[in-house]
Amino acid sequence: MHDSPDPGDRRDAVCVVGAGASGLTAIKSLREQGFAVDCYERETGVGGAWNWRHDRSPVYASTHLISSRPLTEFPDFPMPDTWPDYPHHSQVLAYLERYAKHFDLGRHIWFGMEVVSAVPADDGRWDVTIQSTGGGSSRTQRYAAIVVANGHNWSPMKPEIPGDFRGEVMHAGAYKDPARLRGRKVLVIGGGNTGCDIAVEAAQQATEVWHSTRRGYWYAPKYLLGRPADQVNDRLLRWRLPLRLRQWLYRRVTPDLTRFGLPRPDHRPYESHPIVNSLLPYYLGHGRIRPRPDVARFDGSAVEFTDGSRAEPDLVITATGYRPRFDFLTPELLDTDEHGRPDLHLHAFARKHPTLAVIGLLQPDSGVLPLAHWQSVAVARWLRLRMTDPARAAAVQQKESTRPLTTWSRRRVVPSSRHWFEVDHVDYLRALESLLKQMES
Repeated sequence: MHDSPDPGDRRDAVCVVGAGASGLTAIKSLREQGFAVDCYERETGVGGAWNWRHDRSPVYASTHLISSRPLTEFPDFPMPDTWPDYPHHSQVLAYLERYAKHFDLGRHIWFGMEVVSAVPADDGRWDVTIQSTGGGSSRTQRYAAIVVANGHNWSPMKPEIPGDFRGEVMHAGAYKDPARLRGRKVLVIGGGNTGCDIAVEAAQQATEVWHSTRRGYWYAPKYLLGRPADQVNDRLLRWRLPLRLRQWLYRRVTPDLTRFGLPRPDHRPYESHPIVNSLLPYYLGHGRIRPRPDVARFDGSAVEFTDGSRAEPDLVITATGYRPRFDFLTPELLDTDEHGRPDLHLHAFARKHPTLAVIGLLQPDSGVLPLAHWQSVAVARWLRLRMTDPARAAAVQQKESTRPLTTWSRRRVVPSSRHWFEVDHVDYLRALESLLKQMES
């Protein structure tokens, strides 16, 4: 690895921000299109969120994939067939490290370097300022384009709960080891996959467990008909079964957890990110997890819920998600609204800046790696087309601007901060395929 990049104008080179899964596939696709690439990674190794040695990683000791192996692996670099259906996080990190080594991506990465600003320059180019994460002076370099792959699961959203609490409160991003739960009374706040996983883990370690959720969700088991559930869903999508029929089937193969005290969902199946957990019904049924509604306030050693009930935990874990952040870009560059949500075509292409793209900003009903792969292929080919045939690139951009949002984004989703970039992976891949065909024809 290089200690620092060459100073000055990098001409037709592309800057990639982050060497997690999305950044790695971006480097590979850009190199295949002949671009020189400088990737800046603030940490000391590849892997992003999957490298739990990194300070910003949300991964904890028992984390496994919730999407199955075939729907998570890169299409040009399969995971070993001997691996389980749902690999452990250490296997995913090893897979990404092997991917980087196999495609010789490491020589394009500068570790311990953080992008602190990126400003548009002339002719669609970018002035990118970088700085060592260990401190020191900054350096500005000019690039032909910038591809952002800094992840969206590292900046915790912490709920504002009125009152004071004498016990310990921590966000799920700081939770790493189940030993932290042993022998304690634990309240888990949040109904997403992380909240459900930690509640299940607490049921095995803690003396008492409460699980607080604001709304009802649809809970899917990890296996249906002897196959991983996402593979069954993938087959239904490829058969183009109507959404209403898929929703009808979903209701009949997933457990009804309202009889355990969980709230009834206020939305239909497929209108929120899938909650995949086979053990939650088990521990609810055994009384090891006690459902509670949303938290109203803290009151000394107690927590009061919106239904007036109370609990006295000594540890509160807020599994309330993460907020996408692009601190090195001003909000108008990504058309970011007041809630921090950028407006990107295909959740990837900046609408006003053709040489700015984001990879991996998706919540699919499958693994995100295959989608990030094809996003990066589309971005790399788009940048190459702008250089080799600007007139054709302009025509493609004009046609793409008329593509209906419903062809690549969920038509209806739960109105929350973590559902706005939900996609059905098959529809999304078809939209990317259409874009690639336009650029090739």
